[in-house]
This record gives sequence, C-alpha cells and structure tokens, in this order.
Amino acid sequence: MSVKSAGNLSTLFDVGGIFGGILAGYISDKLRARATTAASFMYAAIPAMLLYHSYGSISKTVNIILMMTAGLFVNGPYALITTAVSADLGTHSSLKGDSRALATVTAIIDGTGSIGAALGPLLTGFLSTKGWDAVFVMLMVGAFTAGLLLSRLVITELSERTHRRTSFLGQQSLGVWIEPLSYTNWTALFPSAVSAAEPLLSDQ
Repeated sequence: MSVKSAGNLSTLFDVGGIFGGILAGYISDKLRARATTAASFMYAAIPAMLLYHSYGSISKTVNIILMMTAGLFVNGPYALITTAVSADLGTHSSLKGDSRALATVTAIIDGTGSIGAALGPLLTGFLSTKGWDAVFVMLMVGAFTAGLLLSRLVITELSERTHRRTSFLGQQSLGVWIEPLSYTNWTALFPSAVSAAEPLLSDQ
C-alpha cells in the first residue's frame, strides 16, 4: 500500500469518530449517564483496537470497517467530555454562574487533551522502533486507564440512579396505602371481616 493510500485510509478513523460522537451523545442523553457512557466506550475501544491490529491486514474492506469502529469508540468519549461535560461543569452550583470559571474549566479540559495529543505521537514514534505490537499495547493501556479514571464518576451516577429508583418505588408503595380505600378495596383486602360485619350493618 502506498503512503498516499495509507494517509487516505487513516482519515476514516476520524469519520468513525463523527458517528461515535453522535452515538455517545444520544446514548448519554437517553440514559442520563454521561460518565457511564464515556467509560463504556473507552473499554469497548480496547477490543476494537485489538481486532484492528489482528485482522486489519486481511483486506482493505476489513481494514476500513475495523478502523472506523475503533474511531467510533475512541473519539466518542472525547467529543462527550469536551462538550457535554464542560457544559455540566459550567452549570454546577459551585460555580454560581461565573463565566470566567466556565472558561477555566473548558481550557483545562482542552489543554489536557492537547498534552495527550503531543505525547501520543512522541511515544508512538519511540515505540514503533520496537514494533507495532508495542504501539497498540500503549493505546489499549491508555484506553483502559481512561476508563479507570472515570470509575468514580460512574459509581456516583449508578448510586444516584439506584437512589432515585428506590425513592420512586417507595413513593409508589406509600401512595397505594395512603389512598382512601373504598368499600370495594376493603372487600378485596379483608373479605372475611367484611362478611362478618354485613349482618350487623343490615340490622342497623
């Protein structure tokens, strides 16, 4: 494969990232769990990159499919973190509508991504001299580390969802007992007691 063809194929990684950003945003809004969505995508990127490394050389078609799949899972969380998470942090109660704090938070997120973008090619160039296996191991370790760093937020999200669900079920159960019981409900709940009281009521 020529250098030109390789360069053209590499752009498909970013094409997959476009769909990954859309899909991650949709799932995040649907589940209302952005950290969980981002962590899931990062963990899914590990087997995607492993499959690309193992089977990407079979054919051009397989290479394209696996490269776009890897781009989908890698760039999806990136788009989610740099946009939705920045917006969430900007509306956090601790900032109290401070626009300067929002700009600082956004700059920190983008700056951290720039550090990774600078170190990634540097490490890739160094590791590629030892073989591409080492490069893919580095990428998979990076994805796994990113997923671990999101673990605290994932636990917090899952705890909040569990708490909300428990509270909702508790309110539903309480509402059933608080609701005034009609004669039909009493009959259904306590048939023997109602049958015993009917003669007395008819006498009165």
